Amino acid sequence: MSDIIIKEVKTNKDLDRFIQFNYDLYKGNPYAVPELYIDLKATFSPKKNAALEFCDFQLFTAERDGKTVGRVAAIINNRANEAWNTLNVRFGWIDFIDDYDVSSKLLDTVAEWGKARGMNTMQGPMGFIDFDREGMLIEGFDKIGTMSTHYNYPYYPEHMQRYGMEKEIDWIERLVQEPEKVPEKFARIAEIAAKRSNLHVKKLKNMKEVHEKGYGKKIFDLINESYSPLFGYSRLTEKQIQQLVNTYLHLIDLRMQTLVMNEDEELVGVGLSMPSIVKALQKSGGKLFPFGWWHLLKSLKWKHEECVELLLIAVRPDYQGKGVNALLFNDLIPIYGKMGFKWAETNPQLEDNYQSAAQWEYLSPKIVKRRRCFRVALT
Repeated sequence: MSDIIIKEVKTNKDLDRFIQFNYDLYKGNPYAVPELYIDLKATFSPKKNAALEFCDFQLFTAERDGKTVGRVAAIINNRANEAWNTLNVRFGWIDFIDDYDVSSKLLDTVAEWGKARGMNTMQGPMGFIDFDREGMLIEGFDKIGTMSTHYNYPYYPEHMQRYGMEKEIDWIERLVQEPEKVPEKFARIAEIAAKRSNLHVKKLKNMKEVHEKGYGKKIFDLINESYSPLFGYSRLTEKQIQQLVNTYLHLIDLRMQTLVMNEDEELVGVGLSMPSIVKALQKSGGKLFPFGWWHLLKSLKWKHEECVELLLIAVRPDYQGKGVNALLFNDLIPIYGKMGFKWAETNPQLEDNYQSAAQWEYLSPKIVKRRRCFRVALT
């Protein structure tokens, strides 16, 4: 068998090979949901991704006989390392054929790259920031993914363990059946919260409010405040916030955005969701052209799937435990019913985020997937 050659991604052609490998490896897989090619190109572009102002990175491919057999991104998030007082190098966007020689050489490459820059621990899979796809699937291989998560074959975590990696933390994804009406306990807690803490729900009417009245920025400022204590989080910069507002918020149906305000009209809670577009992404093959845009637009605007994806919920720390979550669900559940959704699936949530877990107890959630961040000391 020929030797494996690790190559740095330097040219646009190299980047095309890096991106294409995932599409080829999972072509026809009923559970894998491809990332949009155009989004990936932007993710690795310093001109289009503000996170690269504080992240160092290098992409690598593994080649054998002129054929790509693996890929990986080596990443140092300097803001996260500073915030958490760590020296971590991350590996992300890792894919490989079922050959330990390939996976181990990719990991060795990231480890050496990180050690050369003073890092003492390797962890992953993780992206540049928390809004990138992260975590390696360890349970739920027979379930279709979401639009914001990676799918991987069952042999992936086996290779990580063979390499000597240990669990750092897990993320959990839950599936909830859409109830016919708001559970009585939710409704009662929402009513009490509204009166006791002087809270009320606000619905944005148009994108003008998102941009000109600053609600887009307010949402991500709240996310920064709410998520900062969570594993590995690095606060979004002003430039990142502006990019996220401009790129993603306009895709979300305003009916499916719920804000909770206090008596001073300060934003204290937000729930963002949107129709699942996983089947549209599968049909598109990750490409907008020639017909991928049609599948995505149809799924978003006219004939959505039966599942809604709960993108995120954020509550200002001083309002956590005061019923804000109940107010969010009290507003959103009837909307989901009118729109015809039958299921809701959460994005990955940290297993030790007990406050987040508690909000689902009245909805009979079912854990359907588990993802892991692995780590290993660099010696």
